[in-house]
Amino acid sequence: MSAHVIVETRERVTRIELNRPDKKNALSPDMYAALAQALEGADADAQVRAVLIHGQTGCFTSGNDVKDFLELPRGPADSPASGFLCAIAAAKKPIVAAVGGPAVGVGTTMLLHFDLIYAAPNARFQLPFVPLGLVPEAASSLLLPMIAGYQRAAELLLLGRPFTAERALAAGIVTEIVPEAELLSRAREAALALAALPPASVRMTKELMKRGLAQAVRDRMQEELGLFGERLRSPEAKEALSAFMEKRRPDFSRFS
Repeated sequence: MSAHVIVETRERVTRIELNRPDKKNALSPDMYAALAQALEGADADAQVRAVLIHGQTGCFTSGNDVKDFLELPRGPADSPASGFLCAIAAAKKPIVAAVGGPAVGVGTTMLLHFDLIYAAPNARFQLPFVPLGLVPEAASSLLLPMIAGYQRAAELLLLGRPFTAERALAAGIVTEIVPEAELLSRAREAALALAALPPASVRMTKELMKRGLAQAVRDRMQEELGLFGERLRSPEAKEALSAFMEKRRPDFSRFS
């Protein structure tokens, strides 16, 4: 397990904390692997009935570590990130999230697979894939139009601009906005409520709600991963990611 991912199980709830505050909880390969292991472990443990994922009240996650992108030695299809995405899509037990501060890239797309998402007023979401010369991941190109409607999803995915907790609520991405001081306790309360319910009924109901989309989600996720890998090697993405690291405006004028 990564030192930047804290996992504990108590009262039939597995709590997973992203704990890399000095990097705004940017997700490294080790963190992705630890997250996948924790989720798979919770699913396999008969004593666990719900999962709670959170960062700190001031930061959920700033998404992928851009430095890792620039040094990526292999395609994302066989990366720890893809293992995590498969784990959240396949999770059988309910997942609750507490989101405060930045929730960038995968910090937003992972929420589309969770069951209950509580956001603080300071939460700031963003899907910056297109501005970085990439394409969306986590089957978000399928799920977000279904959840938010095509036009709203197009604005969020194509422009890639930050958006507020209020807009995330209106788009159906989050369940409820709660005061920052109550964020973690409210999310834990919901996880404990799920853990107190008949476990088989909870699992079956979640599976029934997701059954019609399960194969489509897997297929879209694989398609996105393939295109994501191609885009990572593209001149556009190299320009966008280099500009990000160099803190300058990217220049796409020479691309067609």
